[in-house]
Amino acid sequence: MSADLSPPLAALLELTHRCPLQCPYCSNPLELERAKGELSTAEWLRVMDEMADLGILQVHFSGGEPAVRRDLADLVAHAHKIGLYSNLITSGVTLDQPRIAQLKEAGLDHVQLSIQDVDHQTAAFIANYPGVQGKKLAFARMVKEAGLPLTINAVLNRHNITRVERMIDLAVALGAGRVEMAHAQYYGWAIKNRAALMPTLPQVHEATRHVEAARERLRGQIVIDYVLPDYYARQPKACMGGWGRQFLNITPSGEVLPCHAAQTIPGMMFDSVRHKPLAEIWTSSPAFERFRGTDWMPDLCRTCDQKEVDWGGCRCQALAVVGDAAATDPACALSPKHAVLRALADDAASQPAPDFVYRRMTPQDKKTALAATTS
Repeated sequence: MSADLSPPLAALLELTHRCPLQCPYCSNPLELERAKGELSTAEWLRVMDEMADLGILQVHFSGGEPAVRRDLADLVAHAHKIGLYSNLITSGVTLDQPRIAQLKEAGLDHVQLSIQDVDHQTAAFIANYPGVQGKKLAFARMVKEAGLPLTINAVLNRHNITRVERMIDLAVALGAGRVEMAHAQYYGWAIKNRAALMPTLPQVHEATRHVEAARERLRGQIVIDYVLPDYYARQPKACMGGWGRQFLNITPSGEVLPCHAAQTIPGMMFDSVRHKPLAEIWTSSPAFERFRGTDWMPDLCRTCDQKEVDWGGCRCQALAVVGDAAATDPACALSPKHAVLRALADDAASQPAPDFVYRRMTPQDKKTALAATTS
């Protein structure tokens, strides 16, 4: 490893793309990977050994729904054995009390539970899964009974944004130590559903006001993280702490990515842990080197005093909005395309919400939101 390159802090392991929910803002790619292509138990164990050797401290087990993997407890146990802090990111709907106890015994350190809303009907509508909220509430209580730390995640969109305060209060009632209120990030399935998800700017301002008030009201009781939508921003966020600086993502089939949506960038090839050591991929893979640091930046970014704060923002967003992954992130107010980003948001939010294109293993087999609410 070069002297100026630190090891990643964390790795997100997408154990599978299989999931019982069909959330229209899922960060998984539109072309979902099948179970037959997933890394085996032995391959994931080897990858975690390489992670520890590289200096990674945290492993996040994700998906899809990671609990559909029957070897999840074995993976957790190995992470614990080699000293990795383990976090399970889950929908909660497939786990029962015995399996939670098994994961606790295996050494799981933390659980992140995603919720769609506090309103049961809207939660079922967003996830396209009847009764989803009841299952999630029961799961959260079992997690706390098992003595595991709990974080609640909620993705904010035009269908639930008016209930921000109630979602925070629910997290408190469930005994969570942390709640993350994150506006939908528009890549993966979310960009396909942008018009169905985008809130108005006044709604974002009102949600922000509620979050700030809750932080004051609940100071010392719960940590509240809040992620604003890029489409209404004036300064970009650092992509995963900067492309190839703090984070890596491994797909179910073993491809190593600098961020969740990197595969959307045409012409980029991503090395696989099946063919190369993880340390080699991190230090010298062309995909990680492509937007690492500041040398790749256009003049507008390279001369900016924020270049080592936001590290150029989101490459996938630049591609989606500007058509060039190397362009200035349009979330930046200095970008010549900033007005385009804002116009996309305003146009989407001003129209009636269209039907969701639900996340499914077979993209062409989709139900509309209307069908979901009448079935």
